[in-house]
Amino acid sequence: MSKFAEVNLNKQLRNAIDDLGFEKQTPIQEETFSKILGGKDLVGIAQTGTGKTIAYCLPLLQELSYSNQNNPRILILVPTRELVAQVVETLKELTEYIDCRIVGVYGGTNMNTQKIGLQEGADIVVATPGRLYDLALCRALQLKGIKKVVIDEVDVMLDLGFRYQLTNIFELLPNKKQNIMFSATMTEDVSELIDSFFSKPEKVQIALSGTPLDNISQTKYAVPNYYTKENLLANLLADKDEMKKVLVFVSSKKIADSLYEAMSEFYLSELAVIHSNKSQNYRFRSINQYD
Repeated sequence: MSKFAEVNLNKQLRNAIDDLGFEKQTPIQEETFSKILGGKDLVGIAQTGTGKTIAYCLPLLQELSYSNQNNPRILILVPTRELVAQVVETLKELTEYIDCRIVGVYGGTNMNTQKIGLQEGADIVVATPGRLYDLALCRALQLKGIKKVVIDEVDVMLDLGFRYQLTNIFELLPNKKQNIMFSATMTEDVSELIDSFFSKPEKVQIALSGTPLDNISQTKYAVPNYYTKENLLANLLADKDEMKKVLVFVSSKKIADSLYEAMSEFYLSELAVIHSNKSQNYRFRSINQYD
């Protein structure tokens, strides 16, 4: 992996990277930087945790020049409100020394507040497809100035049923623009979207979904039933040296609530549960507490 010191970054971005303590590029960052700067459409296949956000944010910011126009020039689409917040935070960290207006918009919150934010002007808009489409329809957001479009975690987006909104958003965008897409998997739906809206894209494949990252070790525990699983988890979490920060993934909201209730007996003040039935404020608060 090459070092960020070897990448052709402007002084402001280099200072931000230094502040963040980043030294080496991940493979997806190394492979996509020059390709995105080249201006061609790009499709990146890489799983979550490989550094995709930095992979597209850095080259986009490297090219972004100052402008006082109100309409955004870069559009980043992600599937969930939590990802909007995460990408906005990353962009703010990278633009610490750059005059750049970043606006995040997503559903489940007051649209009028987001309209006001957009009226004040934006260089980059990070959005979920549904809310972006609603804002475009009511003309609170003009997409005619968009030069770069990023669709991150497009496979998740399509799984969540956003194909209709994505198709309509692309029809509102200018024909002349650079399209950038990242996905963990290359499904038939993803391929159809590429064929419909991308022009001879360059493709970069780092690791298919399901391929373990190099810095992750895996252990399998065979348990006879769900209740044994609860007891095992409680015992594993008791090892404070190994289990300082833990994410537990389950298959349904019902199981998430059940597991939360069971673990609350031992770790109440250290627990939070996140799923779509929880309010936006609760979910954000849980993430902030985890950080």
